[in-house]
Amino acid sequence: MSGSCYTPPPFPHTSRLIMTDSVVTRFAPSPTGFLHIGGARTALFNWLYAKKRGGKMLLRIEDTDRERSTKEAIDAILDGLKWLELDWDDDVIYQFSRAARHREVAESLLASGRAYHCYATAEELAAMREKARAEGRTRLYDGLWRDRDPATAPSGVKPTIRLKAPQTGETVIEDQVQGRVVWQNENLDDLVLLRGDGTPTYMLAVVVDDHDMGVTHVIRGDDHLINAARQKQIYDALEWDIPNMSHIPLIHGPDGSKLSKRHGALGVDAYRAMGYLPAALRNYLVRLGWSHGDQEIFSTQEMIDAFDLPAIGRSAARFDFAKLENLNGHYIRQSDDQSLVTQFEQVLDYVPEGAALKAKLNDATRAQLLRAMPSLKERAKTLIELISGAYFIFADRPLEIEPKAAVLLTPETRTLIGRLRIALEAVTDWTAETTETAMRNFAEQNNLKLGAVAQPLRVALTGRTTSPGIFDVLAVLGRQECLARLADQAA
Repeated sequence: MSGSCYTPPPFPHTSRLIMTDSVVTRFAPSPTGFLHIGGARTALFNWLYAKKRGGKMLLRIEDTDRERSTKEAIDAILDGLKWLELDWDDDVIYQFSRAARHREVAESLLASGRAYHCYATAEELAAMREKARAEGRTRLYDGLWRDRDPATAPSGVKPTIRLKAPQTGETVIEDQVQGRVVWQNENLDDLVLLRGDGTPTYMLAVVVDDHDMGVTHVIRGDDHLINAARQKQIYDALEWDIPNMSHIPLIHGPDGSKLSKRHGALGVDAYRAMGYLPAALRNYLVRLGWSHGDQEIFSTQEMIDAFDLPAIGRSAARFDFAKLENLNGHYIRQSDDQSLVTQFEQVLDYVPEGAALKAKLNDATRAQLLRAMPSLKERAKTLIELISGAYFIFADRPLEIEPKAAVLLTPETRTLIGRLRIALEAVTDWTAETTETAMRNFAEQNNLKLGAVAQPLRVALTGRTTSPGIFDVLAVLGRQECLARLADQAA
């Protein structure tokens, strides 16, 4: 569904929405794409700061770009936050629905003389920009209509409303991460507040929404730092208190370059599909740019208790997939077996083979999965590896033998498998312990090492050369299925 067809629910736009003395943060994504990993970290930092101080984190969808905003992206953002277990307070606020309020504020600045109508044409603006760049100036608009009488305006031109920004002095932001940041006002434009078609600009909408929502702390990426200067000028013109600002460095790839898809610049949904646990991803993200001594593993409560903005570094964090994978492996090993079975089922909705495996999930296979979990989780760093390790539970007979395993199925091996089946057939009380005893006895009686018995068993029972412990496999599959699979591969 295109953004132009999407209509957000209405939201009040006629007064200050929230009156509070407590901490209020906000996460304000643009729904022009999915929730990417940098946005997830920004949401986490806002969430932690609010939680620690008993405040609120609000969610605002900045959907003013009507051509690029989509319902699919909004749904993905909400789903991503829910999966990461980053809950927000109150209703979701949709910026576009507040356009009337934004226009009202722009008109009030016009009425007070702190803004003015600009009738510059597109051609005039292009010429101004070209001249400014040729002269090496950062201020691109030359103030053409700043002090001109609107009575001299050309007919047929719909004016913009521009802020009458200070032309001398400094604009200063005291940033909790970046420190004191100063801009010379002579380098900043009279920015547009309201376009000629009456739509508010991003700069105005953000200031009005943050004020009306009672936001006390703005925590966002440092790519917004230049926006802070322009927004500070709007706050000053309106005589509103500016929120506390914190601009966090962006995430780079392991080589220090801008984060790309090969580095990990993916949507949160991609990490879910790759089999990462939400708790592990939260733990990894919190350590991207924020430090607390040498501690690497944090429970959610430990994160909340320890997190603070001054501990965020000023240099870009580096994304490291290997580190995330190792951390995820730790969380898998520490997870309750039943919760892993549940997460195993949930991730099937996001993987190519998921539908086929889901069709085979029933009380019996769930019970087998639960029995196998202690062994499976010791080897897996992701839920995808967990699925791969659990393949033997869901495999159809006769097994599809992987090439490396097929090489081992020589005539001699198939004869040995037939003999192993006879030895196991005598086991009636079927457990990992009793089947291990039977196999050890068989090896001893035939002057074989246990490995020479275990590997043919593994190939015949799983179709692979690697699996969980072979006696765990025997116990999980059960007597009837094991004997049947052995018969399939026996000479």
